[in-house]
Amino acid sequence: MKGCKVKDIMAEALTIDKSEMLSHALDLMEKHDVRRLLVTKDGKLIGVVTQRGIARALGTRKKSSLPASSLHVATAMSEHLATISPDDEAEKAIQLLKGEDILAVVNGCLVGWLTPNEVLAIMYPKGYAGEIMKPPITTIPSERVVHIRRRMYEEDIGRMPVIDDGQLAGMVTESDIARAMRAFRDIVPGHQQETRVRNLIVSDIMSVNAKFVRTNTPLQEVVDVILKENIGGVPVLDLQDNVVGIITRRDIIRHGNDCQSSAVSCGKLPFNA
Repeated sequence: MKGCKVKDIMAEALTIDKSEMLSHALDLMEKHDVRRLLVTKDGKLIGVVTQRGIARALGTRKKSSLPASSLHVATAMSEHLATISPDDEAEKAIQLLKGEDILAVVNGCLVGWLTPNEVLAIMYPKGYAGEIMKPPITTIPSERVVHIRRRMYEEDIGRMPVIDDGQLAGMVTESDIARAMRAFRDIVPGHQQETRVRNLIVSDIMSVNAKFVRTNTPLQEVVDVILKENIGGVPVLDLQDNVVGIITRRDIIRHGNDCQSSAVSCGKLPFNA
């Protein structure tokens, strides 16, 4: 992929000051349909805040009675943030994104960011969904949200297919949890929250009519679905409609890069892995 630079594929970064409230961060994420924001202090880049981090902050006992409008971004941000130069090769970014969710593009100051979406947009992976899917970690409509939130943290995943009577009933994501926890903290009085949050179940917050692919779906079509719907991953069904796997954006990036089974186009530049 010689000649293809980070600056050729990076996107405009969205930022928020650490002193802003979590409610404002969630509003920005919803407005721009993103899952994370870069965090600044006095204009200097200091970290990242994600929907997963916000869901965790809103779900802790220490902050359990406080609404998102009373908590600062600093309470949910992570100081871990990988950076890259706009003049670095795009290949370096692809390697980094195999283990990172986001790259801040820095050239003395912040000039953009790179997420899996920007990389997938220039990749043309070969193969089929069934070849790279992972075993699904699933839930059911009646499982408590506090349980799946903990399971997502422990498994380091951002989404779960919801199975009802053996069939795909929907998806629940860290975004769903963050929105639900915000609404819950805003509406329910503090002295009732600990008891009532335990009664919140998956069917209360999950998305129905979830997008899915089949084991024989070409990977390029999987990429098209992910980018069109702006989702982090999709469940994989076999021809009998059983949920047999899940594919995320990072899975596709790792597959294309590790197995050299993709082409990448930066303008008209070929991918030579």
